[in-house]
Amino acid sequence: MTWNIRTGGRDAGGADRRDRIVSVVTAQRPDVLALQELRGMDATLGGLAERLGMAPYLARSCLGQPVAVLVRPPLRVLRADRVRRPFHHAAARVRVATGAGPLTVLSTHLYPYSGGRRRMEADWLAAALRRTGGELALLAGDLNTLEPTVDHTARLAGLATPYRRRHLRRDGRTVDTRAVARLLDAGLVDLWPRSGGDEPGGRTVPTRHGGAEFAGMRLDYLLATPALADRVRAVRVVRDGDADSASDHYPVLAEVDLTAG
Repeated sequence: MTWNIRTGGRDAGGADRRDRIVSVVTAQRPDVLALQELRGMDATLGGLAERLGMAPYLARSCLGQPVAVLVRPPLRVLRADRVRRPFHHAAARVRVATGAGPLTVLSTHLYPYSGGRRRMEADWLAAALRRTGGELALLAGDLNTLEPTVDHTARLAGLATPYRRRHLRRDGRTVDTRAVARLLDAGLVDLWPRSGGDEPGGRTVPTRHGGAEFAGMRLDYLLATPALADRVRAVRVVRDGDADSASDHYPVLAEVDLTAG
């Protein structure tokens, strides 16, 4: 499961949403959880992970917010580190043992304000995944990028100009989908088509909690190597329980035919 929990689960001068976050994750009980926007959680992620019964692996950021991968026993972690590139946020990398061989999971959050920068970060991620040698691997996170195969003109027209610019190229007209396109061109498989017909487009933002910068978009992705995609049974956006108020993003969950190794 991947989820941008918005500023560490706390709003500036507002509500603490962490109990709702725990409620959503507990109801879904993922074996691997990719989290983004962990502001202020360098020292507290362990406490959240303990409540979830999971082990946390955090990647800190010098410029933006940390990201993490949490792993539930009995999955055994073989390696945990970060992708050593100057991401605005970060990219956490964890390798776990499964009955079908090692599974590499990357949690990331691409740059929100420039498509060119997102494209560069996507290239770094593609290079990191190539080094897995085509084995089982999953890229999970908030990619801040609209999908390449959909016409987004009407959707973007309703956004305020500063937010619309985030998704346009320098000509001010062309929708910038290059980051996701680069990852797909690198051989990754977008798992959303395996959803079986959830809400059209797989919208992950906004929720009832807010998000003036959004307009019914899919910004959160699960992208897999073909070897892993062949083992995916179902994909869905989690909208029940507290998911509508725990963050401005909905979580995305995949069911995969794998056992602990």
